[in-house]
Amino acid sequence: MSASLFDIVTFTNEFLGIDKISDYCPNGLQVEGARSVTKIIGGVSASQALIDYAVSVNAQAILVHHGYFWKGEASPVVGIKKNRLKALLENDISLIAYHLPLDMHPDVGNNAQLANLLEFEILGPLDPKAKQSVGSIGKLKSPMTAVELQSVISRKLARQCQHIGEPGDTINTIAWCTGGAQSLIQVAADQDADAYISGEISEPTVLVARENGIHYYAAGHHATERGGVQALGEKLKSQFDIEFHFEDISNPA
Repeated sequence: MSASLFDIVTFTNEFLGIDKISDYCPNGLQVEGARSVTKIIGGVSASQALIDYAVSVNAQAILVHHGYFWKGEASPVVGIKKNRLKALLENDISLIAYHLPLDMHPDVGNNAQLANLLEFEILGPLDPKAKQSVGSIGKLKSPMTAVELQSVISRKLARQCQHIGEPGDTINTIAWCTGGAQSLIQVAADQDADAYISGEISEPTVLVARENGIHYYAAGHHATERGGVQALGEKLKSQFDIEFHFEDISNPA
């Protein structure tokens, strides 16, 4: 079966509510390709390797979390930007990208999918005072030690998770925000969470964790943000009766 590119994009824009979310990049259709779509390739980031894969399997569209045209980036279409756009345009492949809308969605969002994978009970938003709260706060299905939780995260994300804190402490309440959201650890501490999970770690993150007495888990930017595109792609597959395949281009970050 095939579907109209613009029907797919219109549906997804409305489903994710992109008009209600302020972001650092354009959400939705970033590069227009073929008007008729039978196959979508999903990935975390719109790398050259992902584009090359989409070309090799004759896909008409690519769906990602990290697309192009970020605020503050250089405008000239040179170097890798030229190579990527050339490959998309020459092969009539659309690039469809959703950043914060795909982090925030309560069903297919990265944070919702991470909670499903790790079996967290969601209690509410990470920052109830924020106009646009991305992460969540909740609790474990059953309390476990900090080192046990580290093992569970590492196993389920297939990536060694870095942990800051005493390994024998008991973890019950948990906050999380996927990707590069380590700076929100203070928000998690202010919510009295026992632990906070994000993708990356910075030098100050260790100090904030230690001085607030909150555990921190750096589980990988890429690893924590695989779930959203996969869930959204499956939604589009069912909605439009088209092919969808998630291609996980390895990234240790």
